[in-house]
Amino acid sequence: MTVVDETPPAEAAAVEAVPLAPEVPDVPRRIGGLTRSGVLSLFGAAASGLCTAVLLFGELAPFSGSLGFFVTAYAAFLLVYAVLTGLEEDGQAVRDRVMTVVLWTAAGLLFTALALVVGFTAWRGREALPHGNFFTQDMQAAGPLDPLTNGGIAHAMLGTLIMITIALTITVPLGLACAVYLNQIPGRFSRFVRTIVEAMTALPSIVAGLMVYAVWILGLGMQKSGLAAGFAISVMMLPIVIRAADVVLRLVPGNLTEAAEALGAPRWRTVWHVVLPTARSGLATAVILGTARGIGETSPVLLTAGFTAALNANPTNGPMISLPLAVFNFVRSPEPTMIARGFGAAAVLMALVLVLFAIARVIGGRGPGHQSKRQARRAARASRQDLERFDELNAARGAGNCATSHEAPAPDDEPASAPTHGDSH
Repeated sequence: MTVVDETPPAEAAAVEAVPLAPEVPDVPRRIGGLTRSGVLSLFGAAASGLCTAVLLFGELAPFSGSLGFFVTAYAAFLLVYAVLTGLEEDGQAVRDRVMTVVLWTAAGLLFTALALVVGFTAWRGREALPHGNFFTQDMQAAGPLDPLTNGGIAHAMLGTLIMITIALTITVPLGLACAVYLNQIPGRFSRFVRTIVEAMTALPSIVAGLMVYAVWILGLGMQKSGLAAGFAISVMMLPIVIRAADVVLRLVPGNLTEAAEALGAPRWRTVWHVVLPTARSGLATAVILGTARGIGETSPVLLTAGFTAALNANPTNGPMISLPLAVFNFVRSPEPTMIARGFGAAAVLMALVLVLFAIARVIGGRGPGHQSKRQARRAARASRQDLERFDELNAARGAGNCATSHEAPAPDDEPASAPTHGDSH
């Protein structure tokens, strides 16, 4: 059967004459970065918000106060920026842009506050920090009226290091062990322990100091010392480390532990070789948070360590002082030199915290799957050693196979060996 095309020639020519539309390439949507319109909208909204606040506070309304002025200007800025962004984008993009601006503003305010605190402390302590004796001498032979060339905070620096070392020695094993227990052994008792830990997070520091003072000093008859202060600081650090470590251990993928247990590894080996190494960087962060909480405590140290102006390196005998307590005593004095020593001690305390954080970060390493250059070189060296060992084993196995294949078989007409004494019987 033959199919006949009944399309008129004129229509067929018209169809052939219509050009095909060119294919438009798929352009991915831009979801980040700065654009010209976005920058213009941002600065235009900022100018509009500032002008609106000036009109409201200066002409239209009886408003006053710098805080209200900035809040009004910022609210008008967000409103105008949302309107300008909505002229070109859809609602989802408008919400995304506005929330991005809000988050950047919050981050900028926090960074500004931190910079002001650090800068103000360093600026007020600039008179005491340049003197070398400030870091090498104690206040035993210096008084409030002595110049800054006499006396220092060596006793407070050593006391802080000793107290925080004692607290970390107690807190890190107990905190990590408790976090592993809460994560790996669920049950009624673990829920009870988690509730107690959450309640201890809000424990006032003075209560921890009073507890150690009542048990260690009044009950057992011990004297005030750096050891007692370390006990009190560890009470404050322990719930912070437990909660942060528990949250980090929950983030370890379950398929890792399942794979380890499927290979026959016991629970303790799975935790030691799989769970803890995977969460190492997060556990270092938990220790950092606990250290930041304990190193700045003042009231527990005042109740349990006492006060001294002399250098004491023995945490079990005699009173001891820490940097926060030294700052507290220095700034209470009306003398400018003592106040300068207080701000200098505060600057040293911040520098000490920064150093401890850096050490914890180095010990914690990077997250799982992210190796440093030294770790990558170590892994490559171990891989080469394994490859050489496998090559040696394969070479030895090949030599043994060749020796077996080249061994001549015994002839069929070879006489049988003489019977032994056991065969004759």
